Amino acid sequence: MADLLLYIAKELVSDPDQVSVETKETESNITLVLHVAKNDMGKVIGKSGKIAKAIRTVIKSASKNSLKPYCVSIV
Repeated sequence: MADLLLYIAKELVSDPDQVSVETKETESNITLVLHVAKNDMGKVIGKSGKIAKAIRTVIKSASKNSLKPYCVSIV
């Protein structure tokens, strides 16, 4: 799942070398923390958060068959 998020984010930003994904697992879920450069933050979040919501929807849909639900956090 982290690879999918990394691929999506790198396609959206101007500086793909600054993109990284950190995975944090708890008992109830798995959180993917997306790190991007400051000047690319708007490209990942989008107007009114539409792109961020779409990214979260794709990850949630792709993880339907996993044991724990995935969440995406953008920092």
